[in-house]
Amino acid sequence: MTQENWLAEEFEANRAHLSAVAFRMLSSRAEADDAVQEAWLRLGRTDATAIGNISGWLTTVVARICLDMLRSRKARREEPFDLPVHGRIADTSKSVDPEREAAFADSVGLALLVILETLAPAERVAFVLHDMFDLPFDDIAPILNRSPAATRQLASRARRRVQGKTDVAEADPTRKMQIISAFLAASRLGDIKALLSVLDPQVVFTPDVAAIRYNPSVRELRGADAVAETFKGRAQAAQPAKIDGEFGFVVVVGGQLRVVLLLTFEGEKIAAIDAVADPVYLDNLKYELL
Repeated sequence: MTQENWLAEEFEANRAHLSAVAFRMLSSRAEADDAVQEAWLRLGRTDATAIGNISGWLTTVVARICLDMLRSRKARREEPFDLPVHGRIADTSKSVDPEREAAFADSVGLALLVILETLAPAERVAFVLHDMFDLPFDDIAPILNRSPAATRQLASRARRRVQGKTDVAEADPTRKMQIISAFLAASRLGDIKALLSVLDPQVVFTPDVAAIRYNPSVRELRGADAVAETFKGRAQAAQPAKIDGEFGFVVVVGGQLRVVLLLTFEGEKIAAIDAVADPVYLDNLKYELL
């Protein structure tokens, strides 16, 4: 059996699972088909001998493609575009089939699909992969460029919305803007008390490898006291921004984006801060200064 034939068989063995993952993230059978086909194209451009777990690799790739599609919806409100379809694995059901669409919708539940549409892209991916497909947060975190702790918070917040629970009041966008403005001002002024007022007691700060390389003194921190002390007198170059539909900060030096700080909220407190300086991520990042 040639490698191409082996890859085709492995892909077909995983197609149903990949379609289910993509549909739950995108709520559109057509878009889900596009995402799955793009995963096949990427598999064909990858050295398969370097992939230890094809099923896991494909799930990760489909999740990243779906995340990009969700971000595109949020950022530009455009209709989804058609991705190329590989001739060998072409999906013959590309045209809309009402019965097929209804079957997929029923498998998830129309009410759930409506709620999923209200989630931010990162929340939706974290919830779908963990709560629906049992992926561990350690595996989901790299897809979102977040720490496992922040990914857990995203899934937890999404779960509360899906279940209709109101035990932790979610800050609205205006309140979140006030919180990040207060954090930025307190950081620049070195006001520890003000910093503690907007940080969750169990807040986690996590830098990625590139951020640590950029500033070796940066390390993972847990607890409001440690995080407040680290940010005291800093953030001079940080600017508040909307990143993937969520509030955070960007640091631009010499006209070049160097670091983004992704914030995860728990109620009206900042529960996680992820510093991301990975150049590949930054090169493809879409953000809006506030």
